Amino acid sequence: MEEDNSAKASANAHVVGVKSWIAYFGTLVLAAILFFGLLPLAFMWNEIAAGVVFVVSASLIGYRLLLLRSVQLYYDDVGVWTYSGILPWKKGLTGVKWRDMDEATFVPGFWSWLTGSYTVRIGHRFTKANEIVLTNIARGKAAVNTLNAYQQDLIRTNAIN
Repeated sequence: MEEDNSAKASANAHVVGVKSWIAYFGTLVLAAILFFGLLPLAFMWNEIAAGVVFVVSASLIGYRLLLLRSVQLYYDDVGVWTYSGILPWKKGLTGVKWRDMDEATFVPGFWSWLTGSYTVRIGHRFTKANEIVLTNIARGKAAVNTLNAYQQDLIRTNAIN
């Protein structure tokens, strides 16, 4: 999808969820292994190899960080959407329209509560193939409450059936 489909470009879009700090933890561990483990080993072997390891490692870590930052869960007057991707062929927008939404839920647990990072599921009334499931969403519990409350307001005002 084009960049203008992101939540930033939509005037009536409300971002309710992004990846939490815990989602970045795996990438930071990988960065530590690559830069403090593999890179010194590559320097012992050859400076050119070390340069290649550095460039590849920096590119990989940069891509993973940007990819995590690109994930947005938002809603507008049409439905609930998730936008992600940084490469033109990987950018995408998926969602569930309000009329087709079953409910928004989160997965409770000790670690989720402790870190404030929840798995969020936006269910589709008719099929599981079209539902949205996002892991490690910051303040996912509040996002679910916001989405369910907005859907109930739409139902009460007969904006959707």
